[in-house]
Amino acid sequence: MTQQYKSIKTSTFRKLAFVFMSIWTTIFGACAQSKYTNADVDAFEQAIKTDSAQILDVRTHEEFAESHLKGAIQVDVFNPNFLAEAESKLQKERPVAVYCRSGRRSATAAKQLSAKGYQVINLEGGILAWMAKHKETVR
Repeated sequence: MTQQYKSIKTSTFRKLAFVFMSIWTTIFGACAQSKYTNADVDAFEQAIKTDSAQILDVRTHEEFAESHLKGAIQVDVFNPNFLAEAESKLQKERPVAVYCRSGRRSATAAKQLSAKGYQVINLEGGILAWMAKHKETVR
């Protein structure tokens, strides 16, 4: 083989390898991404007014007992069995409106649930933002 032929062959192989790896990364990277929607208080309120929405509070039992949104289901996101417990209480075909105190824990929960195929809406700012807008909570 000539040096020029080897160079063309190596160059073609590298291009094909790059294309293959790009396709592979796109396919499996998209599968690994979790998608959920962040909503401000007003948009979250509209979402939970629908009959199909499930409201999920991912704070501790103590926090939930102090104050929560009417109709909320409580599953602590820091519980090692969070996903299993959440899946046992939620219906996959219905949207899940998730919240916590400030929005950090619910974002974690939203990622996990959306990766499992749930349609998730996360309350930005959590129940603190909800209460700042003087929205209703229950004990």
